[in-house]
Amino acid sequence: MLGGQWAYGGDSPGYWWGQLKFAAGAKVELLTPTGGPDAAFLERFLVSRGPGQHHFNFIVPDITETLEQVRAIGIEPVQVNLDNPNWKEAFLHPKSAFGIVVQVAQQGMEPTTPAPADLPDPAPAAEFVAAEHHVEDVDAALRLFRDALAGEVVAREPTSSGDSVLLRWTNGAQLRLVRPSSAAGRDALVFGGAAHHLEFARVEGRFTAAEVEAIGSAASRLGVSIHLVDSA
Repeated sequence: MLGGQWAYGGDSPGYWWGQLKFAAGAKVELLTPTGGPDAAFLERFLVSRGPGQHHFNFIVPDITETLEQVRAIGIEPVQVNLDNPNWKEAFLHPKSAFGIVVQVAQQGMEPTTPAPADLPDPAPAAEFVAAEHHVEDVDAALRLFRDALAGEVVAREPTSSGDSVLLRWTNGAQLRLVRPSSAAGRDALVFGGAAHHLEFARVEGRFTAAEVEAIGSAASRLGVSIHLVDSA
């Protein structure tokens, strides 16, 4: 519905995963448990929170250097696994990473895998404009996402919803950090932050009313909030 095209994916112990790429911006990775002890992390998440956004993933050129930067700002990575030369990874706990799991990975060759046989043709191309993430302290969050994870600040301004900073990475991915201005918005934060919504814009033209309705229904089932914006 949002114009995502198959990138790669497949079965891993305990879960299936697949990534979709867009005309611009970050990819979206879908995860679903397939049973067994290796599915426990996803099953726990789904039981406690229901379907929704699980983590942000940052591919870095040198994971050892990045983890040094992460530790330098006082965050200790967990589940560090550097044994696989094609996929080295570590995680940051949501209590340390402003409300969401953060995965840091160093990737070798990207895999090439066929798309699922029942995957429909994509809708017209769209850009993944940004993910919006609500935090209690924007400046503290910047120490992670800018100083340690190399995001570039491209805009900062107060908005109707609160203090807002937009960061961009070299692949065009964008993350908007927002401190809600209302007490109710701040009270809703989990572990000091909450993944709020994903923004998409059609490359040419606009989403029709029927598409908006269908996307809204699908987003509700997936437990995510989607904002559709005009490309202009």
